[in-house]
Amino acid sequence: MIEIFLAAPVASIIFVITLATSLMAFSNENIYGNFILNPYGVSRGQRVYTVITSGLIHKDWNHLFFNMLSYYFFAFMLEDRLGHWQFGVLYVLSLILSDLPSIQKHKDDIWYNSLGASGAISAVVFSFIMFSPTAKMGLIFIPIPIPAWIFGILYLVYCHFASKHARDNVNHDAHLYGALSGIVITFALHHNIFNEFVSQFTGAAQ
Repeated sequence: MIEIFLAAPVASIIFVITLATSLMAFSNENIYGNFILNPYGVSRGQRVYTVITSGLIHKDWNHLFFNMLSYYFFAFMLEDRLGHWQFGVLYVLSLILSDLPSIQKHKDDIWYNSLGASGAISAVVFSFIMFSPTAKMGLIFIPIPIPAWIFGILYLVYCHFASKHARDNVNHDAHLYGALSGIVITFALHHNIFNEFVSQFTGAAQ
């Protein structure tokens, strides 16, 4: 554990804070009430800070487990590749950016709320894909490894379709815009990323 913290201190701190805050919220309604994102209120200047705090709480154990599992698999490796403060910027900024479309879309829906770190974690996953497009990735329910870049395309297509048609109370917009934010922010922090992205395909071909 000490080795992981030394190698990826920012990812480790975010991981611990998110776990601790989510677990406390499971037994404290006040935390939910103060941390959850309500686009109706935020668009009117109320509790604007929830664009960040909503990423520190989760709906239930399953929501927390799958988000933190995805985070665990990618965040620590990404910080090692991207850099410490760069990882922090990517995570916090994508957390905010992934919520903005939902705030605009639901600004007149007083009953709509959003929570969870999915937007920022999507950014982490897609930043990782930019660094390792040929790495093998799989889904828990479909354990067939596929190249990361194909996984990324399928993920974006699914999120776009789901944001238009799904009625499952999942904020697919946050997933989609979090992923896109991860790509843009990674390029802003690491300008040579697209050349490295392409070179991995040429290297694999050779």
